[in-house]
Amino acid sequence: MDKNLMMPKRSRIDVKGSFANGPLQARPLVALLDGRDCSIEMPILKDVATVAFCDAQSTSEIHEKVLNEAVGALMWHTIVLTKEDLEKFKALRIIVRIGSGTDNIDVKAAGELGIAVCNVPGYGVEEVADTTMCLILNLYRRTYWLANMVREGKKFTGPEQVREAAHGCARIRGDTLGLVGLGRIGSAVALRAKAFGFNVIFYDPYLPDGIDKSLGLTRVYTLQDLLFQSDCVSLHCTLNEHNHHLINEFTIKQMRPGAFLVNTARGGLVDDETLALALKQGRIRAAALDVHENEPYNGALKDAPNLICTPHAAFFSDASATELREMAATEIRRAIVGNIPDVLRNCVNKEYFMRTPPTAAAGGVAAAVYPEAKK
Repeated sequence: MDKNLMMPKRSRIDVKGSFANGPLQARPLVALLDGRDCSIEMPILKDVATVAFCDAQSTSEIHEKVLNEAVGALMWHTIVLTKEDLEKFKALRIIVRIGSGTDNIDVKAAGELGIAVCNVPGYGVEEVADTTMCLILNLYRRTYWLANMVREGKKFTGPEQVREAAHGCARIRGDTLGLVGLGRIGSAVALRAKAFGFNVIFYDPYLPDGIDKSLGLTRVYTLQDLLFQSDCVSLHCTLNEHNHHLINEFTIKQMRPGAFLVNTARGGLVDDETLALALKQGRIRAAALDVHENEPYNGALKDAPNLICTPHAAFFSDASATELREMAATEIRRAIVGNIPDVLRNCVNKEYFMRTPPTAAAGGVAAAVYPEAKK
């Protein structure tokens, strides 16, 4: 029997010294690819890894030492890793996306290359839910536009001026809010929206039966039904190859005339050009977007009326930013001291490792750094 298969799953991490057939040192290198500040990550990783930063916007800006030696990588959403990019890394075993979305990483290619990809889905739930409600309230009560009018010097001397400026303001209680996706954030939005008097419905084909009863919501079983019934549609689903441009010319025609649209999920869920036209025609009364297909934002929606755009900041608060980075660094630490994928909390391509024996690709980062641990 192969001796490797008889080894216990946990990798030995007490082997010291560099390994004989390469430039890596015994202490694994972890790199923050698209940032400079490692002050939160360092205390979590300093006793098990060397931490470096690249502050890169593409792999062409990443230092050769990182490409050759890094076994772990932390990254935000500002850098994209294609299959060709991933192939440039010679020792990489784990990538942790500092955030929930992984659409800027070729997850399939990473799995095929033996690289685990993890995200941090549990952070900032309150912040995104609160921001979503803030945007919904702004669309209904037009607070954003009214505040801008006052700042720009418009005088309101009587009810006629107020009526003209506030035209389009709507009452919330009794309206139907439709949530596309009822995960952590969708559920948090639903509970907040009920407190404001919304009738909340949701569409999520991946949830088991009974969730609607436990939360006191109404479930619909097709996207078409949700769009047809909703006065306001809010998106809370992940982005994948099946729902790119979920909001498009066809689905906008299924929405109620004059409905509101909110997106704090993923930019690629909305076809910007179609939404811009719908706003200009008044088919969509107003929209609020915290995420955009192309960031920084600069596209077809630039001159669209009745639109609020924020810079992908719904997740942020001082508390959530710290929590997010701590969770990401802790996931890297798990990989270094344990086995991939067993110890990982949020590995999104785990299936690529479950089919393989505990060799370097399926072992911990320690197995890549300390080849003696595999003998």
